[in-house]
Amino acid sequence: PEPTEFSRRWCVLNDGQFNYYESDKNATPNGGLKMREIVCLVVNPPETHGYDHSFEIYSDAERLYLFGTDNPETMREWVKSIAKSFIPAYAEELLQQDFERIGRLRYKDPLNLESSRVGWFCLAASTLHVCLEDSHGQDSIDLQKLLELSRDSEVLVLVERGRTLYIEGERKLDFHGWVAAIQRAAGSSGDTLSQQQLTEGDIPVIVERCIHYITQYGLTSEGIYRKSGVNSKIAALLEAFRRDARSVWLKEGEQQVDDVTNVLKRFFRDIEEGLFSQEAPSWLTVTDESKRISQYQHLFNSLPRVNKATLRTLVNHLYCVQRFAELNQMNLHNLAIVFGPTLFQTDGKDYNAGRVVEDLIQHYVIIFHVNQHQLKRQLDEITYIIKLRDNLNPKTGPASGDFICTVYLEEKKETAEQHVKIPATMTAAELTFEILDRRKMSVKEKDYWCCFEISEKEETERPLHYQERVLPIVHSLGVDSHLLVKKHYNMEAMLVYLASKVDMTKHGMLKFKEERSLLGLTTGSFNDRYFMLNHTSLRLYKDVRSNRPEKEWPVKCLKVYQGIKKKLRPPTWYLCCDTQTEMREWFATFLSIQVRSNSRATSRSAPLDTRMGNVSLIPLRGNENEMRNSVAAFIADPLAVSLISQSQNDMFIALTIIQSF
Repeated sequence: PEPTEFSRRWCVLNDGQFNYYESDKNATPNGGLKMREIVCLVVNPPETHGYDHSFEIYSDAERLYLFGTDNPETMREWVKSIAKSFIPAYAEELLQQDFERIGRLRYKDPLNLESSRVGWFCLAASTLHVCLEDSHGQDSIDLQKLLELSRDSEVLVLVERGRTLYIEGERKLDFHGWVAAIQRAAGSSGDTLSQQQLTEGDIPVIVERCIHYITQYGLTSEGIYRKSGVNSKIAALLEAFRRDARSVWLKEGEQQVDDVTNVLKRFFRDIEEGLFSQEAPSWLTVTDESKRISQYQHLFNSLPRVNKATLRTLVNHLYCVQRFAELNQMNLHNLAIVFGPTLFQTDGKDYNAGRVVEDLIQHYVIIFHVNQHQLKRQLDEITYIIKLRDNLNPKTGPASGDFICTVYLEEKKETAEQHVKIPATMTAAELTFEILDRRKMSVKEKDYWCCFEISEKEETERPLHYQERVLPIVHSLGVDSHLLVKKHYNMEAMLVYLASKVDMTKHGMLKFKEERSLLGLTTGSFNDRYFMLNHTSLRLYKDVRSNRPEKEWPVKCLKVYQGIKKKLRPPTWYLCCDTQTEMREWFATFLSIQVRSNSRATSRSAPLDTRMGNVSLIPLRGNENEMRNSVAAFIADPLAVSLISQSQNDMFIALTIIQSF
């Protein structure tokens, strides 16, 4: 409303009752509400409704009351008094916050998703303060550090490391306001480093994800960081990160290394106040050779928290890049030439900025007090990744640039092999169609055909999602691995099981083992643990009575293998079931949840072909016919899970969770 649409009223708050009158001379109120009817109080930014200061009151009857004043002190007094009148005693700690929104919402405990309880919430800047029933004191969630923030109908899901919170919409009017406010607070709130979406280690998500991608796919790229990418792709990717970095996942085949390196450089060049903040001139004037290292250390320690964490991470990355200069041709000096002007946001006419960057990389271990054992382990891990990728290069085809790959039909034997040209855009469904067409296969009505990634030596297999690009899979195949097109014999039983479920969750006791060393040097032993799987995460608890999980993984980032994968890059997790049926149910639940997640992220329709069992996405909810006409599939992403079924003769069949770096 504009200010002219407001009506001036005399307001009185007394004994749990808020009334408003025509004037201070009237004895009969025009209206009012009891304090216990208030469910939310919102303090608006200046000039939101034409007044310098305004606030909103939401009632449980879905009514909104809007009040405005030009006096900030008057508004503060009213907000404080109203909030104190409707917030219960056990949540009074929330009143100490400089909140923009405070009120009552319903929430669900991850261990009991069937029923919801009442909690009191307070949003202040990018922190959500919470007082829940039966909890001791106030808890808080840093929204900029969430692993995931999603909305499923009238439920807002907040996933942070170690826990998940489900906020439920009881009343549409105030719930929609909460959702918008939380989403806004969880995004980048400005153009400085500290205002970005952050990881748990206080590093901007955009920086961490770019560095991880480059480390995995780009350290052997000649001239890395010196070559230009495609401007339109760089701008689009940078905009996606700025809009919601948390939702951007970099994948080989979808993004090019040079585009990602230029996104990282452009981010640092454009960031407000720069990586070195207001102290940038001091870094550039360090000239005393004898005291240079100690001066750098002093300046580093004086940086803001996020700047410190980001600088340490970036210099660590650049140190690793130059350690592999014989492969990428980017030595210390070349990196300094590129990153000096970028990090200090200068024109590069002199080498002052480059000299600082060169010093930081060259003396990285001393300046940042680096544990040399950990650094050696990191370099060994990177060497392992590079050697692995070198060893897994597929056979190249003719000058067209396409790859020639051997694909088998039903079993690996010479008479069943097909040599297929794999263009960059070929999907698993297209490959399956081509193999079946070549062999003129006749397919029965309920045959479910799928392309599998098979590893003979490691005794594992995984079905590829029908939209998954084949070329990156071909790149990753080892000498004992191959692609195989065959029927998915468990599909019918999985579909029947999924059709019987109303809520796509699963929980129960499993045996759990973790392999910790990247090089496979150490392994754990199996222990009984309680697992809970829902549409956002897989959580591990010490037992069924535990309230907080020991571990948690986002479901959309899980890659499922069947069989015990012995030589995967750890950290790898193995989950052991008691029966084949139980393992199949866990497997089906994983895949259907991942497909649901994938269906939200893509608008492409599934290819309808009876040979693929009418390949479409399995809905989380639907009738039996809908379920039976769908195929469980999943997306290949950075993590992989291993479920293991132990039969009576102690033979293991595993589905194997790997984390990429």
